[in-house]
Amino acid sequence: MEHKNLATFPKDFLWGSASAAYQVEGAYDEDGKGLSVWDDFVRIPGKTFKGTNGDVAVDHYHRYQEDVKLMAEMGMKAYRFSIAWTRIFPNGTGQVNEAGLKFYSDLIDDLLANGIEPLVTIYHWDLPQALQDAYGGWESRQIIPDFVNYAETLFKAYGDRVKYWVSLNEQNIFTHMGWQIATHPPGKKDPKLFYQVNHHANLSNAAVINKFHDMNIAGKIGPSFAYSPQYAFDSNPLNVLAAENAEEMGAHFWMDVYAYGEYPIVAWNYLKARGLAPKFAPGDAELLKSAKPDFMGLNYYQSGTNTWNPIDGGVENKDSYQMNTTGKKGTAKASGILGLQKSVTNPFLETTNWDWAIDPVGLRIALRRIASRYRLPILITENGLGEYDKLEAGQVHDDYRIDFLRKHVLAIKEAISDGVDVIGYTTWSYTDLLSWLNGYQKRYGFVYVDQDETMTGSLKRIPKDSYYWYKDVIASNGDDLSLLQ
Repeated sequence: MEHKNLATFPKDFLWGSASAAYQVEGAYDEDGKGLSVWDDFVRIPGKTFKGTNGDVAVDHYHRYQEDVKLMAEMGMKAYRFSIAWTRIFPNGTGQVNEAGLKFYSDLIDDLLANGIEPLVTIYHWDLPQALQDAYGGWESRQIIPDFVNYAETLFKAYGDRVKYWVSLNEQNIFTHMGWQIATHPPGKKDPKLFYQVNHHANLSNAAVINKFHDMNIAGKIGPSFAYSPQYAFDSNPLNVLAAENAEEMGAHFWMDVYAYGEYPIVAWNYLKARGLAPKFAPGDAELLKSAKPDFMGLNYYQSGTNTWNPIDGGVENKDSYQMNTTGKKGTAKASGILGLQKSVTNPFLETTNWDWAIDPVGLRIALRRIASRYRLPILITENGLGEYDKLEAGQVHDDYRIDFLRKHVLAIKEAISDGVDVIGYTTWSYTDLLSWLNGYQKRYGFVYVDQDETMTGSLKRIPKDSYYWYKDVIASNGDDLSLLQ
């Protein structure tokens, strides 16, 4: 629908930005911190771009006060960050590391002192290596009580100051890349195990949400999901069916469980027929149904476009999915699932140098679909543009990022005008950081950090043009359309 006049953003709208512990903190073995699966995985040759790792990252651990000061000067209302499980429990469970608890407590206090709402992500992929070694981590049901114990420790420590919690970040991504295509730890290709791992993650998410509500913490909790709305390439009914398949298997399969506690009918039938459906233990169904998130977290970067992919003669992802991790435009390869769908390039959309479709309207579509299907408020927990940024005469002129974000903010404003309850927008990312598989060349931040693939940079912080643009957007609460059109 088209509106003559757009609604205003809510007065308490959470304008912010985001990060993840492994990607920014560094200090990977300091102050009692244990090793995560990523600390080990990045040391396997060929797993990351030019062997880059998060040992130092952008040194947020030692420079968080400097980073918070820049946030405050920007006028930021919220900062989403993740807590490293291994800073709290070096071995995943057992003795609490008081130094780790203190670090995040100090960060939270500094944020609040500067009028910035802390949004805490409990899990952003950095599983303790000790739990992976002990019982296979997410491959075992033992992960459920251990994850709940970890989360409960955070709730007790910070629940008096943190109002917004993300239980799991991008469950669909870390399970898919870890157990289907082997590009993330533990680097396995086992479709049946993937679905069982995902089931354990669903149970863990539900158990943590219930624990949060049982403790009567004054706040809200929900998962963050990496959602790409799926389109049909054209009106050919088979291509429409392919898009439906992609939506069912790639989105409803997770969000239906979060919101309703049930796997969607078509997806479950597909898995059952192929012997891939996860095993339920007594009480699983009840646990999934009992947990009600307070919001749906949305990580939106791009949409997807689909054509039919026949069983005979179609495209199959037998080997590792060939995603673009080099920044050489046009190097991503076609992917698909036989009998379900094939992902194709949308001729109406531009792409980034990493072959991600740039689709602001897709964000509006995503917000509307989620709101209508799940009737939950939505917190946009990630949205941003990863690109090459050049430091020239002490400045970074990232007009392309401003254009990208401007169009996406306008799409949010249009979705709010449509009736969608959007409570906040935390861009990815605040500072430049380590992109998991893409090193330091793929930059997302408002703040340039002098760090590259040599990992010997000065780590100096330099606000980009987009920093000052976003500052103006926040100051106007998104009402100055000259900033948005």
